[in-house]
Amino acid sequence: MIRLLSLLAAGLALGAAPALAAGPDLGQVQQSATNWPAIGMFLFFVLFTLGITYRAAKGSKSAADFYAAGGGISAGTNSLAIAGDYMSAASFLGISGLVYTSGFDGLIYSTGFLVGWPIVLFLIAERLRNLGKFTFADVASFRLDQTSIRIISATGTLVVVAFYLIAQMVGAGKLIQLLFGLPYLYAVVLVGALMIIYVAFGGMKATTWVQVIKACLLLGGATFMAGAVLYRYGFSPEKLFATAVQTHPKGDSIMAPGGLVTNPIDSISLGVGLMFGTAGLPHILMRFFTVSDAQAARKSVFYATGLIGYFYILTFIIGFGGIALLMSDPSYFKLGADGTTYDKIKDMIGGTNMVAVNLANAIGGPYFLGFISAVAFATILAVVAGLTLAGASAISHDLYAQVFARGRTTEKAEVNLSKASAVGIGIVAIVLGYIFENQNVAFMVGLAFSVAASCNFPVLAMSILWRGTTTWGALIGGLVGLVAAVTMVVLSDAVWVKTFGHPVALFPYANPALFSMPLAFVTIWVVSTIDRTRRGNRERAAFDAQYVRSETGIGAAEAHAH
Repeated sequence: MIRLLSLLAAGLALGAAPALAAGPDLGQVQQSATNWPAIGMFLFFVLFTLGITYRAAKGSKSAADFYAAGGGISAGTNSLAIAGDYMSAASFLGISGLVYTSGFDGLIYSTGFLVGWPIVLFLIAERLRNLGKFTFADVASFRLDQTSIRIISATGTLVVVAFYLIAQMVGAGKLIQLLFGLPYLYAVVLVGALMIIYVAFGGMKATTWVQVIKACLLLGGATFMAGAVLYRYGFSPEKLFATAVQTHPKGDSIMAPGGLVTNPIDSISLGVGLMFGTAGLPHILMRFFTVSDAQAARKSVFYATGLIGYFYILTFIIGFGGIALLMSDPSYFKLGADGTTYDKIKDMIGGTNMVAVNLANAIGGPYFLGFISAVAFATILAVVAGLTLAGASAISHDLYAQVFARGRTTEKAEVNLSKASAVGIGIVAIVLGYIFENQNVAFMVGLAFSVAASCNFPVLAMSILWRGTTTWGALIGGLVGLVAAVTMVVLSDAVWVKTFGHPVALFPYANPALFSMPLAFVTIWVVSTIDRTRRGNRERAAFDAQYVRSETGIGAAEAHAH
């Protein structure tokens, strides 16, 4: 029976990805004129990072090098890489667009994304580094059945990676149409090819440095943009907000909460998904194995939290800068039939996701526009590289090496399979990104966070923190959380009505995490409590040894020589 459930979980990972894949909805976009400054700056970034990939490939000689950069990344470098992995194009372009549209309410996403990090800092980071080796499945299965727990963990990983990755691919294609003037298919193929090269040849070392460089570029560009906006108003946020209130069609209401997510249950559910989903994102959790010890892991999260919080403050200023500086300038809007009137929200060229890009042009001219456009593309590249590595590691390390080969394999064979998996994931991402070009794909990133919060986080947290957790409980609870999150999103308005065309949504809320995550925790508790098998008793007895190692690091995997 337990093997049947394991196989069902594995099947769901393969079936759910193509059926429900979607992404950030940029709407229908038109190809813009070729932006040569942006293309030039992006080519420089690509050539530089390909050089890093070449060096990393020469230094990646073992599985530890490929999956975890040999555990030799410093806390400061890793914090930049974590920030680079987490600050996606959806964060940069999407949140500034939300602030532009809704004002203060746009902060709900910034806050939700940020407040998950203390949970990672105090509950997860140190224990993860002490117990694991390459993936979070190493931790979840530390005292539980390897086969079953690795299958449910790999399933959660692959579902999250599939949803998140295709969101990024669809967004990349449309953004590049707008920013660079390249056709959608060329853009998707270019992103897919580069992420395959970074991961298959450079592994974690190359991916880390791509993320570090991207984080520095993004933080530098956003800092300059926010500083230039404040400079226009004498570095007085009060003057900036006063101008925004006078300019925005909603007036004073943009400074009050409650306009973006009006249903309080939906607001809480969105917050729960963003908070706890962060602690279940596989490409983020992998980063804690790249440092030398638990202390470095804790420092990484602490520094990264500061960087990410600073970045979200910048997006808030950029959003209000867009209101103050762009709304009164008709050159950034599609004008009506009379050549003078326009809707300040709906008629922006490229949609509200282009607020940060258009603001870059208003502040720094075509060359700064080119820089921010290149940074936006680099942002997508860095995130998809991290996602691809997480998916490839789940396939090669968790499923192949530990489940199918049962540890009877060589490091070389495992790493080669991981590289092949990266190629396969890249090709599938290109194909699905092309297929979903014209689909309404607004629910995808939220679904990735919901699955992470409802499957990965409960299994990980309960296996680490509760003595009573057994294999049966973790397996069934993780599967229930996964199925519940996916089902609730499918039955919600975003999919059931807007995508499938049904008249009424069967699930009344847009965000399922408030319901699916507690369901997973309760299921793990109930099933583990009634599990009185001999294996269950052995797993409870093994908690003490796990607890000592998780808290002290005695016996933890050491950093490898470079």
